[in-house]
Amino acid sequence: MLTQIVRAIRAWKRYNQSLSELNRLGDRELADIGISRSDIPRVAWTASHKF
Repeated sequence: MLTQIVRAIRAWKRYNQSLSELNRLGDRELADIGISRSDIPRVAWTASHKF
């Protein structure tokens, strides 16, 4: 149970970090990597749960 809590906290931290990094990019940079501003939460969530 404790390991699940730790995993969830780590995933949440990765999500917030990815969200922050993607939000710092400009629209042009986001277009270069193939995502729009509205895709940022989904992309960050997917990336945070790959580990």
